[in-house]
Amino acid sequence: MTDIVDKVPAPVPPEQIKAIPVRHYGRWVAGAAVLAILVLIGIAFSNAKIHYDVIPDYLTDGTILSGVWHTLYISVLAMLLGLVLGVVLAVMRMSSNPVTSTVAWFYVWFFRGTPVLVQLLLWYNIALIFPILNLGFYKDEMNQVMTPFLAALLGLGLNEAAYMSEIVRAGIQSVDMGQTEASHALGMTQGKTLRRVVLPQAMRVIVPPTGNEFINMLKTSSLAYAVQFNELIKRSTDISSTSLAVVELYFVASIWYLILTSVFSVGQYYLERRYARGSSRTLPPTPLQRLRKNLALFGSFRRPEVSR
Repeated sequence: MTDIVDKVPAPVPPEQIKAIPVRHYGRWVAGAAVLAILVLIGIAFSNAKIHYDVIPDYLTDGTILSGVWHTLYISVLAMLLGLVLGVVLAVMRMSSNPVTSTVAWFYVWFFRGTPVLVQLLLWYNIALIFPILNLGFYKDEMNQVMTPFLAALLGLGLNEAAYMSEIVRAGIQSVDMGQTEASHALGMTQGKTLRRVVLPQAMRVIVPPTGNEFINMLKTSSLAYAVQFNELIKRSTDISSTSLAVVELYFVASIWYLILTSVFSVGQYYLERRYARGSSRTLPPTPLQRLRKNLALFGSFRRPEVSR
């Protein structure tokens, strides 16, 4: 009996798994095609009649920096106006009062349905309709009141309020109704419930599109050029009219817009991470983490596939 047990063959170990890399020829073809297109674009711009050497000089020009500052603060003020008015409109839109909800709906319908440029021009030329501004306690000529700055602020801010009201309304509606009912059961008023319970939770939904809206506002503020507001495009055009470096100044303006939007995009990422705490198990990656991930994937055209 012992001899039979001793003669049992030892178990054969399983065959080692071989990882055979799969060749993705389509990636190489797509990469080569993209590189070829980029090379052609680079050759075209290198042969173009553009004085690239003057672009760095204009980037730090005092007039250009003044335009960057005007672009920045008109965007911030218009966004603040749009955000505050957007919250009011969202609450009015969700009200059970048919008058306030109808007025809010009509506001959103009008300002979202007409171009921003037309609204800017209407504000700038409102003196043709109302030559005198008479508020009872204040009276003056409309031309003196409606400056380019005020026309730009009203045109951009009131238009932004229509979009922000829909974003805020979506955020408020994303909060479960049970939260409101529980707050009312604890004796909280409607206004206190909105401020302390609903809006803090709705911020997770409101913040990401609000960041996108502000970045969009930075670029939309260039339309204020039409009402003679001294933002970046207006300053660039003023310089190009004397230096004749038209395309070069457009490049300068584009570079500054890219810088501003990139800086605020980074801020938007960190705001989203802050309001994502407690709502998701994994926080969204930071820009640095995204960069490291993209660098790790860049050039990885071969992905191993496990086969037996």
